[in-house]
Formats: sequence, structure tokens, C-alpha cells
Amino acid sequence: MRFILYFALLVAVLALSSNCLWATLRADVPAEEEGFVSLFDGKNLDGWRLIDGSGPGYAVREGLLVCRKGTGGRFFLVDEYEDFTFRFDFRLEPGGNNGVGIRTPLKGNPAYQGMEIQILDDYAEKYANLKPYQYHGSVYGLFPAKRGVLKKAGEWNEEEIDVRGTKVRVTLNGEVIVDADLAAIKDPALLAHHPGIKRRAGHIGFLSHGSEVEFRNIRIKDLKLNAPPEGFGLLFNGRDLQGWKGLVANPPKRAQMTAEALGAAQAEADKWIGEHWRMEGGILVFDGKGHSLCTKKKYRDFELLVDWKIPPGGDSGIYLRGSPQVQIWDHEHGSGGLYNNKQNLSRPLKKADNPPGSWNRFRILMEGDKVTVFLNDELVVDKVTMENYWERAKPIYREESIELQSHGGVLHFRNIFIREIVERSDAGEGG
Repeated sequence: MRFILYFALLVAVLALSSNCLWATLRADVPAEEEGFVSLFDGKNLDGWRLIDGSGPGYAVREGLLVCRKGTGGRFFLVDEYEDFTFRFDFRLEPGGNNGVGIRTPLKGNPAYQGMEIQILDDYAEKYANLKPYQYHGSVYGLFPAKRGVLKKAGEWNEEEIDVRGTKVRVTLNGEVIVDADLAAIKDPALLAHHPGIKRRAGHIGFLSHGSEVEFRNIRIKDLKLNAPPEGFGLLFNGRDLQGWKGLVANPPKRAQMTAEALGAAQAEADKWIGEHWRMEGGILVFDGKGHSLCTKKKYRDFELLVDWKIPPGGDSGIYLRGSPQVQIWDHEHGSGGLYNNKQNLSRPLKKADNPPGSWNRFRILMEGDKVTVFLNDELVVDKVTMENYWERAKPIYREESIELQSHGGVLHFRNIFIREIVERSDAGEGG
């Protein structure tokens, strides 16, 4: 008996130690970094694009993103952002000059059509007589930054650019050097000269001015992530899989299963999704293995918003009322079509996909058996009858789950919102 008690005590101590070790391992993401997503892995330039400039203006070198000397060019993230916190480290050569474009379009001068946050070696003699709004950290042409916080050329600096509505705050090496409100600008001439201050979304990028500048630890927190528009509810909260479960078979097969068999299959499917669907900075990421994901709730008529991203050659889909599917894929026909239709239109009206590796947005309307799909604000499916893939002789099920399809590849989803459309009979309206 004494041996058994000692053994039980040893097991408890080991379990506690294991839990403490796990907690320690999970503490590698500090609270101030919660929700941030890396934008550069030190290996490739996925998710970025060079807009102009001579030659490969930006390159990967020893794990750093390097703006190459003398090459120029504007180097933007493919995705657009509205409100965000953008963090990065940078190191300037003597006399170095660059900038960060924020909320800018891909065309035009970012300093005016969007806004530019200066990156500059303030201590270089050639910059001794600049205007106050031209020094490092300034919102170029608009708000001057506090000086004296920048480190000397050759040393690493840490910078944060926080943009929320009309507020722009720049923090350098832990000290706020700009805290500005765009709404304070009233001068008509200045507003006309800088139309970009009225933009509420756009691209973020580095703006070369011919100097070599090194960047690392580039990450962002999208402050609009998983915030539903008015009238919509969250289907994915960005923290866990509340409201979701693993997919078990298809509707007719599930209907034939006993309660015991369905329960066992559901437990197994849920185990799989816990291992292969994960949260990453408020984004739902699938590693390409295991089961599809489906809502626990069944839906009738609804409007669904969902952002998705696939790699080159990627393939997935959104099942409506348990039936396949609004197509997602890297294909010449484009995404959004009702792929499994036989009698009705299956292809999209046009290709409206953004390049693989960048985000796309569906707006899907499901009313009765008719489906309308907008992809990146382009109409690609217009009130097309969705057929019942599982039972061809029957119309699509009147009520079933929404599913995110597993198709053997890596997938990313975010901003999944739904608005249920109440039928007149359900709303109790008279004739």
C-alpha cells in the first residue's frame, strides 16, 4: 500500500512539472505580441510585391529583408489594411533613407495618395537643413516627429506604427515620437495636396530612396480582424473553435447512423480538428490533414462573409447547407462557382481572385435554393440554383451546416460573419 501511495505521489509531481513546463513553453508569446502575425519569415518574399524600381530592389539576405542600394522601388504587402499596429526592426547605413507607406494605393506617390512615415538617418550631415516633417518617424509633409530617439547608423531600431481611424501614433525604441490626429488638419491647401489622409484602408510597404536598409521582425496586428459589420454575427471568434465541430460523413449517411455510432464518429472527428485546425494571430489555419470543419448550428437562408487565402495550387470550398460547394481554388476559371452543379451553371461569371498567397473575400447569399456570390466585390454567381450533390433527385436541403472543406492543402480563413435571413412565414408577417 505504501508503495502505491508513493507511486501515485510521484505521478502527480511529474504531471505538475509537465504542466509547468508546458506553461513555460507557451509563454514564448508575450502578451504585447498577442494577435500579431509575422509578415516575413526570413526565407522568401511571399505576400509582398515590388511595384516599380530597377532590378530586384528588395531581397532576402541572411534572414533579413534588405532594400538593396541604388535599386529603388516600392515594396508593398499584397493585402490591404484599415486599422492596424505594424511593428518592425530596421538598420540604416550612414545617410540611409527609406519610408513606410500606410493606407496607400498601389499607384501614385504614397506620400500623397496615402501617407509616408519617414525612415531616415537624422544624424547625417546632408540632412541637417530638412524641414521638421522630413525627419525620421514624421508623417511626411504633415506631422513632425520628436527627434533624438533614433539610434546611430549601423544599430538596430525597433518601431511601431499604430493607425486607428484618424489617429496615427509612431513609437521608436519604446518612446512615442508622433501622436497625431488626421482630423486636426483643416487647411484646404494641405488637404488638397495630401488626399491620402482621407483614405481609411490601403497597402503597407517600404519605400526605397536608393539606400541600403535592413529589416527584420516584421509583423502586424489587424485591429479590424474578426470584428463583424453591423447586422452580422461572428461564426469564428479568432480565439478557439467555439461553434464548430469536425465533419462526420454527409447528411444522408449521418441520418442512417445510430446515435451511438454518430457520437463515436463525432468524437473522432473533433479529435482530428483539434490536431489540424489551429489559431494563429486571430486567423484560422488548416495544416492540410484531417477532416473538414462544420458549424454546430444548422442554417437556412443567410448572408455569409468569409475571407480566405490559399497557396499556389490550393483547393478548398465552402459547403452550403451541407452540400458542396462554392469553389475555392487556384485555377484559370477562378473561384466562386458552384462546382458540383450538373444542370445549372457551375462556373463563375468571371475570374476575380487575388493572387495565391493573398486574401480574398466571399459574400455569399443563400436564399431558398438560389445562391449569389461576390468575390472581392465582383459578382461571380448570380442567383444560380444549387443542386443536391448527395441526392441528385432532391432539391438542396432546407437546413444544414456550413462547412470549410479539407482538400489536402494548407488553408487560411478569417473574418467569418453571418446574417440569417428570416423568412416571412417565420417572421409572422401577414398577407
